[in-house]
Amino acid sequence: MMKYEVERGFIGAGCNRIVNNVSWGASNFVAFGAHNAVAIFCPQRAQILTTLPGHKAAVNCTYWLPTSKFAFRAQQLRQHYLLSGDADGTIMLWEISLTDEKWRHVLTLPQPHKKGVTCISGTMFSATEAIFASTSSDGTVNIWEIIMPLTAGGDFELLYLESLSIGSKTMVALALAEFPDNTGHVILAMGGLDNKVHLYSRERSGKFIRACELKGHSDWIRSLDFSLPIGKNGPRENLLLVSSSQDKSIRIWKMVLCESLGNSERKDVIGLASYIEGPLFVSGLSTYQISLESLLIGHEDWVYSVQWQPPSIASTERGGYIQPQSILSASMDKTMMIWRPERTSGIWMNFVTVGELSHCALGFYGGHWSPYGDAILAHGYGGSFHLWKDVGIDSENWQPQKVPSGHYAAVSDIAWARCGKFLLSVSHDQTTRIFSPWLSHMGDRCSWHEVARPQVHGHDINCVAIIQGKGNHRFVCGADEKVARVFEAPLSFLKTLNYAVSSGSDVQEDVHLGVQILGANMSALGLSQKPIYVHAEETPKRPDTDVVDTLETVPDAVPVTLTEPPIEEQLAWHTLWPESHKLYGHGNELFSLCCDHSGKLVASSCKAQTVSVAEIWLWEIGSWKAVGRLQSHSLTVTQMEFSHDDSLLLSVSRDRQFSVFFIKRKGSEEISYELLVRQEAHKRIIWACSWNPFGHQFATGSRDKTVKLWSVENNKTVKQLSTLPPFPCSVTAISWLGVERKTNHGLLAVGLENGFIELWDLLARTEDNCAAGAGFEANVVARLDPFMCHASTVQRLAWRNTEKVEDGQKIQLASCGDDNCVRVFEVNVGKC
Repeated sequence: MMKYEVERGFIGAGCNRIVNNVSWGASNFVAFGAHNAVAIFCPQRAQILTTLPGHKAAVNCTYWLPTSKFAFRAQQLRQHYLLSGDADGTIMLWEISLTDEKWRHVLTLPQPHKKGVTCISGTMFSATEAIFASTSSDGTVNIWEIIMPLTAGGDFELLYLESLSIGSKTMVALALAEFPDNTGHVILAMGGLDNKVHLYSRERSGKFIRACELKGHSDWIRSLDFSLPIGKNGPRENLLLVSSSQDKSIRIWKMVLCESLGNSERKDVIGLASYIEGPLFVSGLSTYQISLESLLIGHEDWVYSVQWQPPSIASTERGGYIQPQSILSASMDKTMMIWRPERTSGIWMNFVTVGELSHCALGFYGGHWSPYGDAILAHGYGGSFHLWKDVGIDSENWQPQKVPSGHYAAVSDIAWARCGKFLLSVSHDQTTRIFSPWLSHMGDRCSWHEVARPQVHGHDINCVAIIQGKGNHRFVCGADEKVARVFEAPLSFLKTLNYAVSSGSDVQEDVHLGVQILGANMSALGLSQKPIYVHAEETPKRPDTDVVDTLETVPDAVPVTLTEPPIEEQLAWHTLWPESHKLYGHGNELFSLCCDHSGKLVASSCKAQTVSVAEIWLWEIGSWKAVGRLQSHSLTVTQMEFSHDDSLLLSVSRDRQFSVFFIKRKGSEEISYELLVRQEAHKRIIWACSWNPFGHQFATGSRDKTVKLWSVENNKTVKQLSTLPPFPCSVTAISWLGVERKTNHGLLAVGLENGFIELWDLLARTEDNCAAGAGFEANVVARLDPFMCHASTVQRLAWRNTEKVEDGQKIQLASCGDDNCVRVFEVNVGKC
């Protein structure tokens, strides 16, 4: 009996494509929504650390308490907090202990919004007291106060303050701040679909009172942010508010403390003459004059995000701070800009622009400062992150940095390379991606990164199979079209892979001198990818073709050998693989693919509702001729797999049946096939199947919440061996790993509809260890921690190729799911 300990190895995920989805906290961690999970990544390591499960709908927004703005006050805090809101209106609060990086779900707000949460903003009065507000599509703004415990794991006190509604127009942007008068008064700014900024003030224990409106924007207001109180050589009495809009402009509003007034004098303060400079409003005993400080014009599309630069921790002394006069803006015009007032004139100017050369960003949904003000992060339409860091010494020099990456839609299939050096995934975001461990230059540290994006398609991709035979790396993929496509690795990828796995220290056998294709170019419609040859002559461009890129003018790729993990711009354009063949024949959208272990046959199936359409096609690798059409099922074949000796093909289907075909090879080219058995195996759809690597036993998993073990006897009949105890929900993925051939010992990974993963130890019964029909003793040896698992349906599980599992060895299990995530688990093997 072996014991297994599971560790988190790698998480790849993209960001939900929505405004306000990302937040950079004073903890220096970045939070973002990945489908219905909250993902946390560390910018220093460029790795996603964990995902937080619990939401039942897509996560729309996240917000740290404290945010990066208050990092100078939070240096001694060991507990930080995160708020997350989803498309159902639910808001959750999470706690992280920085001492051990342990997370826990603290609470779910008891009064959820009736529709999706669109924005969360807040401010901390102290290490244990905070106030926050949330906007929603239901037209309300809910405001809460929260008291945090002094120690990790303590009890929280949550107080619902009130709900505000601004007419019939929904608010989509929020900002909260304390007034500079140090009396505990709070100001709330709201903006939305009525093009106005609404200001509300609140005394420490009172209600929010309407203060005034700020007019000027001519389209929806998308972002608001207060500066910290500002004062020159004296008390901090001024507050700045920055707002951005879909009218492409940014406005800076200045709030100046005028005087302190008694209650009797309040009525006469606001008069018609006051609006020459701007409105006046009263909070407590203080009066504030508002004026438009500056109008910033420079972006060419909607400005989704504006944010004040946080005070540098190094510049703070004895609790004081200097609020930098610097604003970061992010726009759908593919740029982020840093604005500052000019030293001599004081006019606000654009000093830094990044992202303008990016062909792949398709616009930025938000921009964020690091807690130290030395890095800026954007998230884009393609679910991608873009990070720049100021690496200059005497002057600013903003350079792109590594960030985590991944799919931004459900990941439908994964496959390990035959050498085990990389993992290939396909998704409904219409991309194929390759993830690989990358050794550092010193060779002492290894971290996973996306190293290539072989295919950027025009259809959702449903299935993939890596061709296992000798020769170059190749794969076949199937999408929501009737064609399977074959791709072959170019020379630039082979050299990059060699560098990643060996840090360039030795030459791998995969780098063949015979590979003449360097890379590939994308077509305008994103379907067929054309090869770029090693010795291709450059054709000079006509002067009139040098125009801004559109769907019709896709820029040429520049495939090169990468010596560092690539950034988004390189991945999207310069790491494509050329398409070598198309396989025509199916009548509907492709649904499943598999390749045999000798690299001679590929099997494919499509979505089907009749026997003729549900047939399985066999393709001969190399000639790519259709050499077989196997009929058995009446509905969609959901998964197929060849036995490890390639003599049998197993298929499972929506018709609740499995089929086993005998595959016989006559000579080098001729192939015959025969249906051995078709059997109804489950009461509901069968989603998954997997062969025992050491024999002709296999497992099937179904929507009826069961996993059943079967044995093919004498290549004639199939006998049921056993049924595992019922699972809590549908079984959607299984994968069988051989542990020890002599005792027919295996390890079965089971993935469930709720995202959980279990490991089951399968040991052939001792009375007849190697007999075909002896059966197995099944014991669950690991139920993965929910914080390690997927947040929704597991689509596929795959063990990394291994010849033999030994004591002390680390084996790797890959998984993918509907939560947009690709995961790799490190399973440590030991003896009990």
